[in-house]
Amino acid sequence: MLSRVADASFWLSRYMERAEANARILDVNIQLLLDFEDQNAGTVQQHWQPILATLEDQELFSEIHDGITGDAVMAFVTFEKKNPHSIISSVTFARENARMVREQISSEMWEQLNRLYLYLHSPAARAAYIDSPIDFYRSLVDSLHSFQGITDATMTHGEGWQFLQVGKYLERADSTSRVLDIKYHILLPFGEQVGGNVDITQWMAVLRSCSAMEAFLKISHGQVTSWGVAKFLILHDTFPRSIRFCVDSLDVALHQISGCDRAHFSNEAERLCGMLRSNLDYTNIETVFSTGLHQHLDQTQLRLIEICNALVKTYCLWLDEE
Repeated sequence: MLSRVADASFWLSRYMERAEANARILDVNIQLLLDFEDQNAGTVQQHWQPILATLEDQELFSEIHDGITGDAVMAFVTFEKKNPHSIISSVTFARENARMVREQISSEMWEQLNRLYLYLHSPAARAAYIDSPIDFYRSLVDSLHSFQGITDATMTHGEGWQFLQVGKYLERADSTSRVLDIKYHILLPFGEQVGGNVDITQWMAVLRSCSAMEAFLKISHGQVTSWGVAKFLILHDTFPRSIRFCVDSLDVALHQISGCDRAHFSNEAERLCGMLRSNLDYTNIETVFSTGLHQHLDQTQLRLIEICNALVKTYCLWLDEE
């Protein structure tokens, strides 16, 4: 496979997963805000500030908007074309990468992605967003879910598909860590301790943002605690949006691409991924909280960035192909 094809496949998948993650993050923050009866300008800003902080878009936001409000942040993360991390930008970038590998993906994949691209650029999307932001974001998640299902059902599960899996699970692990980190940032201004007696409805909203509510309740027997939610989303080995599951699936895809046995590594990306996987396999939630939930998530995000950089260096530097 040409490096440019690997690169486009990898980023196509990452951008689609990023668009879904942003829709989930906005959805959960709307739900969290609804649970607070006492809402003033300061409270609202404290709830929307973490969105910009975790997405690392604060500087650009300040250049475009005068102050932090719910409407401004949602518009910035959803429709702002100048924001490279917005939903509309992510879908646009995904479509460009899909166009570069049009012969490698199925017609159904292209049609689904193109429909979503055209919808987001249409007045209908703006109207649906204004009418009901929560319904709008959930509809986006459904469309992105459809793309994932179509991909798995219509594309040969060969090397190209494996690069799509690498992009998906790398981005998904990062997005789950950011959803949990938003919870930390929201609690901090109110003096709450992560791991203490926190509002259960907020942790339930975090679960919903990861489509994890039903799966979590089945194993927790209806008991929702901060430790239980964090343990489930970080360390559960069979839930497809937990960080541990994503890193393990990423490791599988990397070794499928190289053909190297999982007990060994053939490149730096595999080595770094194996180290992170081992850390997640052998840690426990007590260690996570003793280290600090925010600190643990921050270190995980840094490791994922290192894996991405090593992956790009190994497979995706294609300028020499000219």
